[in-house]
Amino acid sequence: MPRPPYDVVVVGSANLDVVLDVRAVPRPGETVLARGRTTGPGGKGANQAVAAARSGARTAFVGAVGDDDAAAVLLDALGDAGVGTSAALLSPQTATGTAYVVVDEAGENAIVVDPGANATLTGLGDAQRDLVAAAAVVLCQLEVPLGAVREALAAAGGLRVLNAAPAQPLPDDLVGLLDVLVVNAQEARDVAGAASLDEAVPLLLARVPEVVVTLGPDGALVARRGEDPVAVPGVPARRVADTTGAGDAFTGAYAAARAAGADALDAARTGCAAGSLAVERAGAATAPTRDEVRERLQA
Repeated sequence: MPRPPYDVVVVGSANLDVVLDVRAVPRPGETVLARGRTTGPGGKGANQAVAAARSGARTAFVGAVGDDDAAAVLLDALGDAGVGTSAALLSPQTATGTAYVVVDEAGENAIVVDPGANATLTGLGDAQRDLVAAAAVVLCQLEVPLGAVREALAAAGGLRVLNAAPAQPLPDDLVGLLDVLVVNAQEARDVAGAASLDEAVPLLLARVPEVVVTLGPDGALVARRGEDPVAVPGVPARRVADTTGAGDAFTGAYAAARAAGADALDAARTGCAAGSLAVERAGAATAPTRDEVRERLQA
C-alpha cells in the first residue's frame, strides 16, 4: 500500500501579522506610541503547520485566504517551510485574516485577530477530506468556524488533536471526536469552566482521553485518563525576544513527534524544546528545525 502523502494535516487559520513594538502593552483607555512596526506570516493554523514541517513531518495546510497580496505572503511562507498548500481555499472578495500583535520589551504580547477569510472556512471539500482521512495526525485550532473543525475531526483517520485556542465552550459532539486536547493553563480553566488548573484537568479528562497543558517556561503537564498526570520540565530559553507563537511551536512539534511514533511524554518534551527556541526569536512563525530541537534537548 502506498504511503499517504502527509504525516500531519493542519486545518486552521492563516493571518498576516502586524506586529507593534511597544515599551508596555497599553492599559484600558491608555494610548502608547509604537517603537517599530513589522509584518509577517502568522495564524495559529499556519504557524503550527510550519512548526510541524520544520520538525520533520510531511505537512499540509487546509485553510482559507483572500484574493490579495497578504495571501501570497502567507502561501509563500508556508511553501518555503515545506508545507503543502494545494488544499488551501481561496475566498474571493474577502481580505486575508489579519492579527494585530502588540509586543512589549519583556516579550509579552496582546493580540487582536480580524478573521477575514478564515471565517469563510465553514466546511471541507472532497480534496480536503481526502488529505485529512489519510494523515497520521490531524491538528485543528479554534480560529476558524467550528463546523470546519468538526468536519475535519470526523473525517480524520489518524490521531485527532485540537488546540483549543482561542478558548471557547466546546460542544459535546466535537469533544467526542478528540483523542488529544492541547491547551495552556488559562485555556484549560476556560474550557473546563473551572477556577483552578487542578480542578480543570479532571473535568477535561472526563471528556477527552488525553490532555496536554502547556505551562510556558515551566514546561507542560500531560494527563491521560486512568493515569496520574506527569509534569514535563521546561527547557530554559537563553533569552526572551517574543513569546508570540511559542504555543504554536510546541503544538506543531508535538504533532510531528506523535506522527513519527513518539508517545505523549516524549512528544511533549519535544514541544517544550521547540517553544523554548521560538521565544528567542521575534515573530509568530519562528518554529525551530528538528535538528535545533535535538541540540536544545541534548544541551
